[in-house]
Amino acid sequence: MTLCIAALCAGTVPARAADPQPYVTVIHPTGNADLDAAVRASSDLLGLQKTHTVSPFALVGRIHNDYARIRSALESFGYYAPTIAIQAAIASKNGTSTPQDGHDPDLPEWMQAIPANQKMEISVSITKGPQYHIGAISIVAAKGQPPVKLDPHENGAMGIKAGDPAIAANILKAQSQLQTTLAEEGYALADVSTPQAWLRPQTRTIDVAFTVTRGPVVNLGAFSFSGLRRTHPAYVVRRLTIAPGELYQPSRIEAARQGLSSMGVFSDVQVHHEQKLASDGTLPLDFSFAESKLHSVGVEGGYSTDLGGRVGVSWTHRNLFGNAERLRLTALATGLGGSAEQGLGYDLYADLMKPDFGSRNQNLSARLEGIRQLLYSYRQTAVLARAGIVRRISSHWNVAFGGEVEQERIDQMSQTNSYFIVSLPLSATYDGTGVDNPIMPATHGVRISMNVTPSASLEDGTSFFMIMQATVSTYFDLANLGLARKGRSVFAVRGTIGNVEGASTYAIPPDQRLYAGGSATVRGYRYQGVGPQFPNSRYAIGGTSMDAGSLEYRQRILQKFGAVGFIDAGQVSDGSTPFKGTLRAGAGAGARYYTPIGPVRLDIAVPLNRPPRGDKWELYVGLGETF
Repeated sequence: MTLCIAALCAGTVPARAADPQPYVTVIHPTGNADLDAAVRASSDLLGLQKTHTVSPFALVGRIHNDYARIRSALESFGYYAPTIAIQAAIASKNGTSTPQDGHDPDLPEWMQAIPANQKMEISVSITKGPQYHIGAISIVAAKGQPPVKLDPHENGAMGIKAGDPAIAANILKAQSQLQTTLAEEGYALADVSTPQAWLRPQTRTIDVAFTVTRGPVVNLGAFSFSGLRRTHPAYVVRRLTIAPGELYQPSRIEAARQGLSSMGVFSDVQVHHEQKLASDGTLPLDFSFAESKLHSVGVEGGYSTDLGGRVGVSWTHRNLFGNAERLRLTALATGLGGSAEQGLGYDLYADLMKPDFGSRNQNLSARLEGIRQLLYSYRQTAVLARAGIVRRISSHWNVAFGGEVEQERIDQMSQTNSYFIVSLPLSATYDGTGVDNPIMPATHGVRISMNVTPSASLEDGTSFFMIMQATVSTYFDLANLGLARKGRSVFAVRGTIGNVEGASTYAIPPDQRLYAGGSATVRGYRYQGVGPQFPNSRYAIGGTSMDAGSLEYRQRILQKFGAVGFIDAGQVSDGSTPFKGTLRAGAGAGARYYTPIGPVRLDIAVPLNRPPRGDKWELYVGLGETF
C-alpha cells in the first residue's frame, strides 16, 4: 500500500488501459498464395479485429488461440513442423515499441499497462518448415465386410498417389472420389469413412487409410414419376436412357436426368432413391418434375441501315399434345426504313416441332409462312410450307432433310412473274466450339454448315436447278499463345462459298439466286449490294456463284464491354464457279455489351471500293455475334 501511495503522489501511474483494446493485425506472406489465404481465413485476430474488439485480457486469449488455428491451416497444406511467431507492439507515429512475444507470461500485464489512446499492432510471421508428402495409401474393408479388391493407384480411383503433397483437401476429396468409384461399379450403398492418417516424422510422410463398407452390387428397380400434369409418362419413359434391371451407375442416372431437363417442358427434374433396397434386391428410383409454364410471349428486334428495323412478337405453346411438342406463332414487321428496302414488309409464320419423331434424337419440324418484302432488287409476296427431319448423329454433327413448296409473286424491273417452287433441302452442320447457345460468343473450335437444295420452278417457265452453299467459321484465343487471358482476346474467321447448277441466272427465280452484302457476308454494303446490278440502277440481279470471307478481332474490356475490328470481302457472278466477279471489301469496328443471354452488338462498316449508287456506310444492331 505504501508503494501504491508513493506512486500516486509521484504521478507515475499510466493512463487507464483501453477496454476494448484497438489493434491491427499484420500477417506476413509465406510465398504460397493459397496457403496465405487459408492462414488469413483461420485467424481470429484478423477476422475479428474490427467487428469484435475485446478487452486486453481477452485479446491475449485470442492471440493464444491463433497459434492453434494457424497451425491447423498450415497442417492442412502438409506443413507439420512450422514455426509461428506472434508479436504485439504499440503503434505510434514514430514506429512501434519493442515487440512482446505472444507466449510471454507477462503479456497480460504489459497489455493492461498500454494507455487508452494507444493502438496495438500484432504481427504474425510463419516459417513453414518442410512439407510432408503422402506415404502409403491403403483401402481396408470394414469389420464383417469382404475384402475390397481395388488398387488405389490404378484407374484414378482415388485422385491421389504416394509422393503427392499431404494436402488435407485433396485427401478428403479422395474419400469422395473413392465412394464415387465404388458407386459407378454398382455399389449403391457403399460408404467410405473419414480417412485415418498416421504421421511419420522420420520420413516426413503421412500414411492414409480408407475404411470401406461396400455392400452388394445393385441393379435399378422400378421407376416412379411425380409432378407430371400434362406430360405423358410414356413419353418420359421413351426419353430415358436408363431402364429397370440395369446396373446402378450415378453418372448414367445424372445423364438421364439432364436429358429430361433439356426437353424444354420442365423447370426442374430431380432423382431420388432410398438408402435401402427393395425386397427383390433392386434400388427403385423416384423422379420428381416441376413443369414449366405452358405459354410464353417473346419479342424480338434488330436494326441495320440496309434492311432497316425489324420488330415482332412471338407466342409459344409448350407441350402441345403432352409429348413436348412446341408450337410457336410469330409476327414480324420488316423493312422499317432500310436503304435496301422500298417499303414496309411482314413475315408471319407458325412453327411446329415434335421431338423424338420416329426415334430418339430425331425431331420433326414444320413451318407455314407468309412473306412480303419490298427490296430494291425485287418485290416479293409469297406463301411457303416446309417440313423436315433434323437428326443428331453425334455430339457435334446434325443432319437435316425435308421438303418445301412455295407459291410466290415477284415484281422486278416493271415485270411481274409468278413461281411455284418445289425443293428438297439437305443440310449438315458441325459445331466443335463447345457453346450450346448459338447467341453466346465462341472462343475456340470450328463451325461448319453445308446445304444442298435441289429445286424446280414449275410455273411461268419450268427450270430445274441445285443450290449449293457452305460456310466455315473458326475461332482462335490468343490465350493459347500466352498473350491474353482466356476468352478475352479472340480472332474469328468466316468463309462462305455458294454455287447454283442447272440453270442460268435469269432462268432462276430472283429470290433463289445468290447475293452478297450485309451482315451475313460483306458488311459496309447494303443487303444484296454486292454483285451484278441492272444498268443505271441500284437493283441487284443476283448470280449463280458467290464467295465471301470475314476476319474479326474481338477484345473483351472490363467485365461487360467489348470492342471488335473487322474486314470483309466477297463477290458474286453469273459464272459456274465462285471466285469470279468484282471483289468488294468493307471494314469497320463495333462495340459489345455482354448480357446473360448474349452480347448486344453494334457495328459500323464502310465500303473500301464502293460501287455506283452504293451506300457510304452501314450500321448493324442485334443480339449475338455476327458469326
